[in-house]
Amino acid sequence: MECEMPTVNSNPEELREYLETYKNIAIVGASPNPAKDSNMVTKYMIDTGYNVFPIYPKEDTILGQKVYRSLKDIPHKVDIVVVFRKPEAVAAVTDACIERGDVDLLWTQLGIVNNAAAEKAKEHNVKVVQSHCIKVEHARLLG
Repeated sequence: MECEMPTVNSNPEELREYLETYKNIAIVGASPNPAKDSNMVTKYMIDTGYNVFPIYPKEDTILGQKVYRSLKDIPHKVDIVVVFRKPEAVAAVTDACIERGDVDLLWTQLGIVNNAAAEKAKEHNVKVVQSHCIKVEHARLLG
């Protein structure tokens, strides 16, 4: 997949509303490595009061949180799904969000854009934020 510019996205007012309203966050691609961005973002979101569900293929816990192998394994309501995976992986994550039926927002981190997946998410009433760091936006808008 070539690099894309987001054609589907949210504006700053919507970002603020999402961060104030939604509290349960699944992080796809969370890492146990403290040097990785996904670990730093996971820690920040925990430290600012969000319920975080890391999704990672290994480990039992990350930053004291139970690790899940997939989105479907999380037995709690998921408001936001944050994606730390390559753009081509976003389609499968989008399908998992739609299948769950309780995900309000699909959020891809900086540099991660998949407009086809974003359009599909919106068609199924899942809001979309692409190529924004949730930690940076939280600090900027609510910090």
